[in-house]
Amino acid sequence: MKLAAFSSDGRNGIGVVTGEEILDLTAAWPALAGAGGGRAPESIIEVLNPDGLAALSARLSHSSDDAIRRHVRPLDRVQLHAPLPQTGKLLCVASNYAAHITEAGREAPVDRHKITPWLFLKPATSIIGPGEPIPLPRMGQAIDWEVELAAVIGRRGRYVPVERALDIVSGYTIVNDISERRFKVPEGRPKRDFDAFFDWLHGKWFDGFAPMGPWVVTADEIPDPQGLAIELRVDGRVRQQGSTGEMIYPVAELVAFASSIMTLLPGDVIATGTPHGVGAATGEFLKPGATVECRVERIGTLVNPVVAE
Repeated sequence: MKLAAFSSDGRNGIGVVTGEEILDLTAAWPALAGAGGGRAPESIIEVLNPDGLAALSARLSHSSDDAIRRHVRPLDRVQLHAPLPQTGKLLCVASNYAAHITEAGREAPVDRHKITPWLFLKPATSIIGPGEPIPLPRMGQAIDWEVELAAVIGRRGRYVPVERALDIVSGYTIVNDISERRFKVPEGRPKRDFDAFFDWLHGKWFDGFAPMGPWVVTADEIPDPQGLAIELRVDGRVRQQGSTGEMIYPVAELVAFASSIMTLLPGDVIATGTPHGVGAATGEFLKPGATVECRVERIGTLVNPVVAE
């Protein structure tokens, strides 16, 4: 099932995407079998848990075709939004593909069991949806792209073992981890330990630097998150291409490790790292007027234009 957040005719809603159509769940809720006329869910988080998804599936399967069709709309007649715009945590993973590490001139790890993943957070203000412009900030100098598979947490978890980690993942989406590679600092700044690290981190936090979408695909449709083709194009030119099977730390290990540090809550998102082909490897970066397309197999394509702030 593909769950999307959208707006149409001045109203926000959530829906189920099938092909080139979307079922407006917000409008259809009173007519769905078993809904009982109660309050329609207002966000994807409300249904993105095992009980909520099971109840939604049951209501859809027992509702008449007429009741559903009345609330189906062409996908191109609605504006899609980030599926989880106010996510509690947007966790990202740095350097999770060996070829991405080596293109940066560093040595890829030989044994992942002897090291730990590198996690960092991006703020909610960095999240934008499909079709929304990626703003190149006034102080931006080298704005880069990073297509990533993102796991969406649907169940609370703390100290989750690896073998059960995917049980708390309810779906998957796409995140483009936009990055400023040459964070602008004051002229003449004296060198301090960790300046380079924090310059890198600050370059992740700008507004609009985490396009997300175009929807969430429920986990039952992606039983193996390590078998997906992943690709990014800029103005139609392929810049990144690989497979999620190339991750150093697979999704289950990332979820388990994150849960050993913090409680994972429904609606949290973990972006799992990017394959090789980033702009920093060639010195080519995003310019105003460009279009970025991120594609992950079984999920879809996230498209965003690029504009000057």
